[in-house]
Amino acid sequence: MTTPSTPPAPRTPPARGRRRAPSRMERAAGRAAALQRPRVLLALLLLLALTCVMLLDGYLRAEVGGDQRVRTGASASDVPDDVLDGGPILSFPGGRATTVSVPDKTIVLTFDDGPDPTWTPQVLQILEKYDVPGTFFLVGSMVSRHPGIVRDMVEQGNEVGVHTFTHIDLSYQSQARVTREIEQTQLALAGAAGITTTLFRAPYSSQTDAIDNYSWPVYESLGEDGYTSVFIDTDSDDWKRPGVSKIVEWATPEDGEGASVLFHDAGGERSQTIEALPKYIEKMKAKGYTFTTVSGATDEQRPQDPGGSGGGLQAAHHQATGATLYEGKALIAAVAVAEWTVPALSAGLVVVGVAVMGRFAMMLVLARRHHRQRNRRRFSWGPPVTGPVSVIVPAYNEKECIEATLRSLARSTHPIEVIVVDDGSTDGTAEIAESLGLPGVRVVRQANAGKPAALDNGVRHARYDIVVMMDGDTVFEPDTVRHLVQPFADPAVGAVAGNAKVGNRRTLIGAWQHIEYVMGFNLDRRMYDLLRCMPTIPGAIGAFRREAVLQVGGMSDDTLAEDTDITIALHRAGWRVVYEEHARAWTEAPGSLGQLWSQRYRWSYGTMQALWKHRRSLTDKGPSGRFGRVGMPLVVLFQVVTPVFAPLIDVFTVYSMVFVDFRAALLAWLAVLAVQLVCAAYAFRLDGEKYRYLLMMPLQQLAYRQMMYLVLIHSCVTALTGGRLRWQKLKRTGEVGTPAGTGG
Repeated sequence: MTTPSTPPAPRTPPARGRRRAPSRMERAAGRAAALQRPRVLLALLLLLALTCVMLLDGYLRAEVGGDQRVRTGASASDVPDDVLDGGPILSFPGGRATTVSVPDKTIVLTFDDGPDPTWTPQVLQILEKYDVPGTFFLVGSMVSRHPGIVRDMVEQGNEVGVHTFTHIDLSYQSQARVTREIEQTQLALAGAAGITTTLFRAPYSSQTDAIDNYSWPVYESLGEDGYTSVFIDTDSDDWKRPGVSKIVEWATPEDGEGASVLFHDAGGERSQTIEALPKYIEKMKAKGYTFTTVSGATDEQRPQDPGGSGGGLQAAHHQATGATLYEGKALIAAVAVAEWTVPALSAGLVVVGVAVMGRFAMMLVLARRHHRQRNRRRFSWGPPVTGPVSVIVPAYNEKECIEATLRSLARSTHPIEVIVVDDGSTDGTAEIAESLGLPGVRVVRQANAGKPAALDNGVRHARYDIVVMMDGDTVFEPDTVRHLVQPFADPAVGAVAGNAKVGNRRTLIGAWQHIEYVMGFNLDRRMYDLLRCMPTIPGAIGAFRREAVLQVGGMSDDTLAEDTDITIALHRAGWRVVYEEHARAWTEAPGSLGQLWSQRYRWSYGTMQALWKHRRSLTDKGPSGRFGRVGMPLVVLFQVVTPVFAPLIDVFTVYSMVFVDFRAALLAWLAVLAVQLVCAAYAFRLDGEKYRYLLMMPLQQLAYRQMMYLVLIHSCVTALTGGRLRWQKLKRTGEVGTPAGTGG
């Protein structure tokens, strides 16, 4: 896009042996750089926060790795016989394993896997209607997502227990994981209902005779911590959905015995449970049964408030206080943020996905039409443009590149004059340009004032009506200028964008930028050309009518993207801006990630500045309004909004691979990559490029695009915080000595 102007040269040479004091502009640039560090940190913190929110949401919704194993056939030699043959309520008073059975004619109605926003409230309504308490073994992740249901559950007088945080078989887990599963669930209960509990039920557990040598240490460890483990002796098997009558039958104990009965209020479709529960309660009451909680079955029930309001604590419940209460509330708040953020991002992803696919479709259709239109035998802009033109080369410390640039211009097949505007270089750039002795080359010196001022100075010194602007590190092919100026045969054309190519593409970073230039820039320009809303004439290669440049006030330094600024200004003034694909320029792209970051940061921020500067075009009439209502929305959508959110595709791919379905997520990502490869391949075909560089595209999507995402976030943060940047000089190597040739 642009070649940066740099901090000013010193006004006087430093005395020998003394360090030169930094100039005022250098000090200002240093302060500006220092101001950017907090913005970079803020951008990274935003990314970290988003990552944490998504990890939290994924952890809440699915166990990492999807480990749902259940062990069968294991030995129980370490488990005491009186436990294996005992009742369903296991505790460790005084360190000794003790089991308790439910008294005769008594039902402990237990529910697993909740709370569920659909089924649990219906269960609570039934229990309240029949004045029956229940004991709910809750999954911590579900508690944190639906705290209001748990609060209602406790206030209604029901009892709750821990069913782990992620519904995982603890017998496979380390002691640290077991502790974490229990503590996280307790925090969720504290945040949701202000209580903790001493009841525990292991996922996938059933009767005590199923305890084996692997699960027994878990129960022992929890027993030492004061937990009562609750099993069942009667299973409704409602999760099998066998029918209402079967559920009622299977949940009924034999011969008036008491029972710990298992139902489910979550974990699947529970309509049969909802239908069976009232029938079951009525049946058992008719048989003379009473219903109680686990604590009630062990004669530990605390007195309730008078009137049976259910406001008192169950014996298994303890009031959460101190750090536990506040950490629990923080967990609930964080989950609430995740519950809002992730669906919102998912919806945004759909919008972005549609926009990205729509953009690809538009680029393919319009680029093909543009190519066929401009390559027809009968196509012509008008009479050939053969008159001489002025080529302006702004240069600041370009000693590595200036010779190659000027020698390439000397081979031009079109008559030109070359004006090198030396912007206060300190490395002898002007002297090198003069020493070459090339015909038609003039050197104009000025104090360091920036690239826009250098270009304006060149326009003032230009002898001809058409001026070509290029960067000091760019090399033209012999026919470049001739191709570039032909559209000026149409008097409505005010500016022409050329085809910028990456010359130093042999490195990985260069190859990534090569793909970006061919696909992201040149394919876009074909589309914008047909829509007559070209947003940017690249700084590396562009041609202008001198009249048009002067009409809009010359090159402005209001933004960091003076090329975008003047291009939009020309549109608003009624001039047509077109793209000439055959006018190729070879430019040196940044050679390191740091330099690339600096360049793209300025580009993206400068584009935002230019869009904001010309925001009034949205309500203007005539050509200005046309660009404002057609070009500006496209630029905002395709160059700001979509690039910022496009990495959501990668983020959600990783999220889905870890927490949802690895294979489906991978296939979806590969499908998107395939679409991009098709577009890139077509762009390479139109530009006559070799396809071998496309082999690097998958890696580009994984690394390069994420960097561009961070750059845009950084730019957005700078824009929102009112930052202002100055150009900084990129380090040049002079690698682009001669045109590499098409497809090189």
